Amino acid sequence: MPFIKRKFYIEKEIKAFLFLIRELGLSQGEAQRFIDKKRLILSSGEILKDKSALIKGDIEVILFKPESRDISPIFQTKEFLVFDKPSGILVHPKDLNTQYSMLDEIRYFGGERANPVHRIDKETSGLLLASKNSKSERYLKNLFQTKEIKKSYLAWVRGRVDRDFCVEEPIAIRRDYTSSKHKVEISKYGKFAKTLFKPKVYNRGLNMSLLECFPLTGRTHQIRIHLFHVKHSIVGDPIYGVSNAIAERYLDDKLSQQERIRETGAKRLMLHANSLFFKYRNFYKIFSKMDFNYEI
Repeated sequence: MPFIKRKFYIEKEIKAFLFLIRELGLSQGEAQRFIDKKRLILSSGEILKDKSALIKGDIEVILFKPESRDISPIFQTKEFLVFDKPSGILVHPKDLNTQYSMLDEIRYFGGERANPVHRIDKETSGLLLASKNSKSERYLKNLFQTKEIKKSYLAWVRGRVDRDFCVEEPIAIRRDYTSSKHKVEISKYGKFAKTLFKPKVYNRGLNMSLLECFPLTGRTHQIRIHLFHVKHSIVGDPIYGVSNAIAERYLDDKLSQQERIRETGAKRLMLHANSLFFKYRNFYKIFSKMDFNYEI
């Protein structure tokens, strides 16, 4: 487990966030977030919540100790790393009980200041970009925010697609899940979203097409909802393109693998982050090295 408890004894009273800054080498912001994440425990067993509280005596801190499972970066510089994330692995730990995530590999290979600078869904495979220090983290996150990082994905979808097309439909976050388990929906009240699609392969026997997808905006589940909207749902998608009952069973972790394959066509979401193009002093165009073949 990557989270461990480490004991400290403090002889002289000190503010909690100052202790973390001096003992762990954190910045003030990092120390405050450390406390917000409930990772400082007093001798009474109480979790400290007040960042300015004075602490003394025995305490425990919960530290992240990365454990690699040999997913090494496919490319790196002094500022950043790029990984090919397998499907089924979280980018960030969900909670302190998470046994493993890509953060383990990022910190193992990039150091204790390394962090992912964007998110891809657990079931999406492919390229994940991470910074090695706070300066590169700020720079790379800003590139994403200003749309200066160009991305492409591959997706196996239902049906035949034989020409390029574009979906330009606004996307809104759903607040009411009683009628649908979709996290987002196409709505005139949503935010502008645009995705380009280019067909690459058609499998006649399976009636599935492999598309290259270019999201020009970065909305939640953008590729998934845009493809669902044009009736070419992504193969393996357990939420978009299935009944509400099946989506609910999946979200409640009650959908067996056999049911999922029967209802969606695959045991995983067939979406893959395939390329990244950006400038960090030099221009970089990085492609995934994974084989992205249809798998049942």
